[in-house]
Amino acid sequence: MAKTDPRVDAYIEKSAPFAQPILRKVRALFHKASPKIEETVKWGVPSFEYKGIVGGMAAFKKYVAWGLWKAQLLAGAGEMRSEKSSHMSGGNIYNVSELPPDAKVVALIKQAVKLNEDGVKLEQRSGKKQPPPKTPGDLAAALKKNAKAAASYAAFSPSHKREYCEWITEAKQAET
Repeated sequence: MAKTDPRVDAYIEKSAPFAQPILRKVRALFHKASPKIEETVKWGVPSFEYKGIVGGMAAFKKYVAWGLWKAQLLAGAGEMRSEKSSHMSGGNIYNVSELPPDAKVVALIKQAVKLNEDGVKLEQRSGKKQPPPKTPGDLAAALKKNAKAAASYAAFSPSHKREYCEWITEAKQAET
């Protein structure tokens, strides 16, 4: 019996009407592929797991993205890619008729479940760290005038500091 999560039901119900049949179909295919799969919500969207994440789906304003977590390791997953594909392989779907054949999707999900059962991991990113961001002069001057703001900024992670500096340096005018 499928291990469903009421949060996934709620997610589907609040999605746009065009997305609901796509989401229901993708959900059904995950459960058809393996009764071991459990539903959950990760990053605010439905995810399907068995000994790790298998795949997921998400509804947007005009399309549904779905796919398999280890898609790059699956035989035949490349056939599903297009110029509009999501990072997880399944692509951006605008209508339920655009989904690949059920047998193809089920076979790919079964492969993904097997990878998790076998403990296969995705390759880790290179781990190259970016250098700390250079604080813009106007921000540095403002921080010198406000100790509390300077302490908050100092506590930011390097990525948060980088993002903050980008917001400031990308402004079109000094006023913005």
